[in-house]
Formats: sequence, C-alpha cells, structure tokens
Amino acid sequence: MAVKSKKSKTSKIKRNNITKTKLYKQGKIKTKKQKNSVSQSNLNKKLKNEETTQSTTLDGKSMLEMIDTKDLEFLKKAVLDTSYSFYNKFASKEKKNKRKKGEDKNDNIEDEYEKEIESESKKPKRTRYLLPVKTSEGLVRRTIDEDEPEEGEENEDVGTKEDEEMPEEEGIETELPVVEEEEDLTEPLSTAEILARREQLIAQYKFRIGLLASGLLEDPQAKVKNISLLLETITECKPEVRLTVQKLVVLSLTEVFKDILPSYQIKHQENSTVKLKKETKLLHDFEKSLLKGYRLFLMRLEKLAKILHKKKGDTRVRSEQVIRLGELSLGCVCELLVNHPYFNYSRNIVQMLTPYLDHPRESVRGVVAGCYTNVFKDDKRGEITLDIVRRINHLVKSRSHTVHQEVISVLLTLRIKDVNLDQEKEAEIKQKKFMTHKQKLLAMSKRERKRSKKLEELEKELLETKAEENKESKQKNLTEVMKVVFTIYFRILKKAPSSKVLSAALEGLAKFAHCINLDFFADLVSVLDGLMEEGSLRSREKLHCVQTVFAILSGQGEALNIDPSRFYTHLYNNMFYIHAGKTYDDVRIVLRILEVVLIQRRKKMTQQRLLAFTKRLSILATHLLHNGAMGALSLVRRVMQLGMGADVLLDVDSSLGQGIYNPELEEPEHCNAASSALWELTLLQRHYHPSVRMLAQQIATNDNNKTNHMPPEIAKLDSLQLFEHFDPSLVVFKPAVPPPQKGISGVVKAKEDSSFIQDLEKSVTATSSQPNLSSLHSEVLSNIKESSKRRKT
Repeated sequence: MAVKSKKSKTSKIKRNNITKTKLYKQGKIKTKKQKNSVSQSNLNKKLKNEETTQSTTLDGKSMLEMIDTKDLEFLKKAVLDTSYSFYNKFASKEKKNKRKKGEDKNDNIEDEYEKEIESESKKPKRTRYLLPVKTSEGLVRRTIDEDEPEEGEENEDVGTKEDEEMPEEEGIETELPVVEEEEDLTEPLSTAEILARREQLIAQYKFRIGLLASGLLEDPQAKVKNISLLLETITECKPEVRLTVQKLVVLSLTEVFKDILPSYQIKHQENSTVKLKKETKLLHDFEKSLLKGYRLFLMRLEKLAKILHKKKGDTRVRSEQVIRLGELSLGCVCELLVNHPYFNYSRNIVQMLTPYLDHPRESVRGVVAGCYTNVFKDDKRGEITLDIVRRINHLVKSRSHTVHQEVISVLLTLRIKDVNLDQEKEAEIKQKKFMTHKQKLLAMSKRERKRSKKLEELEKELLETKAEENKESKQKNLTEVMKVVFTIYFRILKKAPSSKVLSAALEGLAKFAHCINLDFFADLVSVLDGLMEEGSLRSREKLHCVQTVFAILSGQGEALNIDPSRFYTHLYNNMFYIHAGKTYDDVRIVLRILEVVLIQRRKKMTQQRLLAFTKRLSILATHLLHNGAMGALSLVRRVMQLGMGADVLLDVDSSLGQGIYNPELEEPEHCNAASSALWELTLLQRHYHPSVRMLAQQIATNDNNKTNHMPPEIAKLDSLQLFEHFDPSLVVFKPAVPPPQKGISGVVKAKEDSSFIQDLEKSVTATSSQPNLSSLHSEVLSNIKESSKRRKT
C-alpha cells in the first residue's frame, strides 16, 4: 500500500493576499491614489509654528505694551474669578468624524468643570461685613461675598430649619464664640482697653460654659461628650483669663456631676460573649463615658489642689489668686464626696483629702474637716467612715503625732452611740462554745464555701443597688471604727503625752468612754491620774481627764475597785479657774461632770463633800453669765430636792458646823462647808436676768408654792439644757426685753430708787439675827442712800 504524502500548509498572510486579488479582479476593491502634493492644511500648520517661534523671542514687557488696557483688565478679572473658559471661544473646533477610535469620551471634562465655575460666579451674591482687623495703618474693614438663596431654595430652607437644629440636640455643640484677633504686640494698649478686652473674653467663655453645662444637664446620655469639651476649656483658654475660666469650669462641672451621678457604684464586667440589648448597650456606653469624664475631672482637681502643697526646696512664691483656686478645687472635691460618698473613686478621694487635714493654712484644714463631719453625719453604712478613720490613723502614725489639732478633733463628730466592744467579744466566745464536734462534721465542703461566698457577694451588690441599710454590717463597721479611734487615743497618751493633740484625745476619750473595753479601765485611770499629777496639763485638759474617769465609773466600771477621791479633788480645785472670760467654754464640761457626780453618783458621796460642791457651785454662779448661772442654780436646786441634807446651807446659824469654812482648801472633805451658808443667793436675787432672780429666790425661800415657780417648759430642763436655752451668743435675750415706755421722768426714777431701798431694808431686817451680815447690809444701804441724794441734788 502506497504511503500518502503530506500537504504543505499555507500561511495566513498568503491566504489574505489571495482573497484580496480575487476581490480586486471582481472589481469590489479600488486602488488608493498617491498624494504627491502637500495639503493646504500642512502648510497652515508650518506657518503657525513659525509664528510661535517668532513670538517666543519677544519680551514680557513688549507683550504688555501690545495689549490694550481694557483687554488687560478683562484678563485680570478672569484670573480673579478663576474662570478660563473664555479661551475656548478662540480654540479650533475639531471635526467629530476625524476622532480616532481609541479616543475617550471624557476628554473635555476640564471644560465641564470650568463651565460649572463660571455658572457659579454668575450667581447673585451678597456681601457680609466681618469684624475689623487692627493694624499699624489703622482699622481694616473686612467683607465676604455669600451666595443669595434662590427663590426655589427659600421654601426648602424654611422646611429644613428644624432639621438643622437637630444635630445640636444630638450632641454637636457650637464653637467657642471667641474672636481670634491678630494683635499687634508692638502697639501699647491702655488699661481701659485691656480691661474691656478681658471682660469681653470672659463673657464669651461664660456663654460657652453655660451652653455646654446646660446641655449636659438637659440630656446627659446624649451629650456626655460635653464633659471632655469643658475639660479642654481649662487648658486651652487664654492666659489673661485662665484663672477665671478655670474657676468657672470647675464650679460648673462640680454642680453637673452632683446632679447626674447615680447613687449606685458603676461596675461593668467585660464579657464580649454576652449579647446585650440595644438600650442596655447604650446605657453601658453612657456609664463608661461618664465614669471616664469623672475620673479625668478628679485628676484635674487633684492637680489644681497640689498648688497648696509646697515641696522642699521649692522657692516659688504663689500668688493669692492661685492659692484660692487650689482651695476652690479642694472644696469641689469635698462636695463631691459629701453628695456621693459611695460612688466610684470615693476611696481615692479620701486618700487625697486626708493629708490636707494637717495643712499649714487653717482655711484648708477647715474645708476638709467640715467635709468629713458631714460624711460622718450622713453615713448610713459605715464603710466610708471606716476608710476615713483608717487614713487618719495612718497620717497620725506616719507623722509621729506632730499634727494639727483638727486631725484628732474631727473624730469627735463621729455618730457612735450603741457600740459595745465587750458585747462583740462575748458573742465570739459564745460562738466558739456552741461549735460542737457534730457541727464541725456538718460543716460545709470547699465547693459549698465557694458557692456561699459568691451568694454573699451577690446579696451585697443587691443591697447596694437598693440603697438599703444593713444593720449588721453597719454595726460591724462602727465597731471597727471605735477600735481604730481608741488605738489613736491610747497611742497619743502613751507616746505623746505632751503634744498639742492631747487635749483633743482626752476630749474624745471623755465622749466615747462608754464604748471602752472593760479590760483597759484600770490602766487608763492610772495613766490619767499620772498626767494630772505631773502638773503639765491645762485646766480644760484636767477637766477632760476627770470627765473620762467618771464616765467610766458610772457605766460598766461600777464593779471595779477604783477610788475616785483624787479626781473629786481635781474637779473641786479646777472649778475656781472658770469665769465669764476666756474659760467660759469650760462651763459646759463642768456641768456635764457635776450631773454625773452630784446626781447619778450622789449615793457614793459623803455629806461633807456634797455640801462643799454645792457651796462651790453657788460661788461659781456669781462669776458666770446668766445662762451659766441658770445651769449652776439648777444643779443646786436638784441637790436640795433630792433630800441629801444640803438644805442646812440655807440656815445662817454658824454654830452647826465643826469649824470655820475655808474656801481655799484643796480637799473638799475638810473645808467645813456646813459652817457656811449660801450667801450668794441674796446677790443673785438682784441679778439683771429675771429668770436668774426667780430661780435664786425659789432656792433661798425653799418655797413649794407653784405661783412662784418658773414656767413648766423651763422648769423641766436640766442644767445643760438651760445653759443652751439661755445662750446669749445668738444675741437673743430670753425672755424678750420690753421696749422702754415714753415720758419717763426723774420722779419715776426716784420711785424706783426708793422701792429698791425699801426692799434692801426688808432683807436686812429679815437677816438681823446675823450681826456681821446686818452690819454689812447697813453699810451698803447707807452708801446707796448717799448716792441717791447726790443724784437728786
């Protein structure tokens, strides 16, 4: 079988040539004519190129000379209007059929932009005048062109007016309306211009601060970002008004936070797997932003308050305005703590404020002490009180008891009444006794203990959210508070008995003596006795020691075998140093002690000691103001009403006693007070206050007739209540003094003098059995008669 030969393969070009020749023979394709002559268009192009080469050789000046002035102005105007579309009028238009196939349809996009700019420039515009700029040449008036709204757009503006106001309600705030003027620092300004410019800036800042703060109060959740804007105002304000603006922002934010902070503590658990509702997520975001802004504000206040602390080696002199700004910032922190004691960062605030209790400036110490006093007063849970007391303990210990008195005296404002440390100890002992072996076997396992611990934490959080007061936890916190307080007091007695805080410590011991543990009674009494024997204490401090001892012995310490006779002696001697001058504040302490000594412990006193204190009280009443005299006479009346034999002091017969009364003797047991009488009552019956006269007359006559008694609302008050009721510090006289009658003549005065003399004569005849007393009264009577005769002549 013969093998077939392979056919040769023709190329593509050859096949195309074959088809073209066939078509040419059929007459379907015509031949192209050769262009031997140069077209007229090419000649024109060559001529134009020659002209451009010649024009480049010309200078710019010659070109300006060739252009007409009107054409030049037209070109300048076109440049200012940024419109170059007029060049298109002179441009050659290409034919559409000469465009290439690959040419883009958007070749003339620049022309379209230029047409838009030209159309906008042709719109009607209006000029708006701006604020002038002051330069060296004078004031430069500034204007700006604005597009006028078209007729079709006016209705749209009216319709969208409400929509334009919506972003402001959503949190978009207006900018600060402060004019940024380009000032010429080389030109001096007068004082009036500087003050006017400063007042203008302050007014603009006030407007911005008020706008942001009011918006934050209206809708805190939507405008929580205003907090950061207000904080930025503190740092970005101009230096000439910085102090004033900082004060305004600090006060505004303080009032805002006092209103918008919640009563509960914000606690967020970061758990991305838990899906939250939209409302819950918005609330969480708001709380996070609020907490962040509150933290930044506290940091800013702390930084401003640090101006009050002067470090070692810092020789800079702070101005009074800067110090006042620091005090203002400190006061704002105190207000936040008082209004929200259990919000976040309250412990950090306590840690920051406590060192300022020992500040050199008295005003700073007073601000912090007043804050802690209000916190102690309003605290219902005791937790923040415990934190404050622990911080004070740390401060006193770290500074070796060399602190100001306010650090210790602020503890006197603690509201502790029913705390019993012995009761807690007894409860622990009972719990150990009842924990039998069977109960130990039935104790919870490790897993159950963990579960109960979690349940306790949940219950605690529920109580916090409901703002309920848990009595057990409060009692436990107050017990811990008293332990820390007595630790402070006992450490001062032991390590710093000569410090200036000893008086405050003794006053605190006297106030909280009923809460002291029974185990410390004997040691405490011996320490106080030693301090009084040294003689370094002042009279007020000695009175506090005596008050502490008798408060201990009148309560749980009655069973102790302690002889208080030496403390009776200290009290009897210190009563001589009290008068209506500087020591008048000690009258309240003496009355409080004598209420315990003469009334509560009257059965444990001897007759001689009781008479000595009663006589000393009547002497003390003549040295005091009317409220102190009322308190002292009230105690004398109660002692006589209790029937302890004190009525012998109303008898003027001196033969009843065992000797002569010696008021300067230190021991009240041996002063022979029974040999004397209450001669001071005759003087007190002529007192300037009608209530003192009435009470002295009632004691002197020992009259039980109700017609001569005091009003029942006053008669039922004890000595301390009478002292407070008739307190003259309020500049109110009780009972009210009637206005003087018109037309008082000398005859009326003479009648009053004669009636006064007649009353004295009656008192002399009533006491004629005592020769010394009658002779004394006769001398006084003769002197009064001589003085009245001289006035008549």
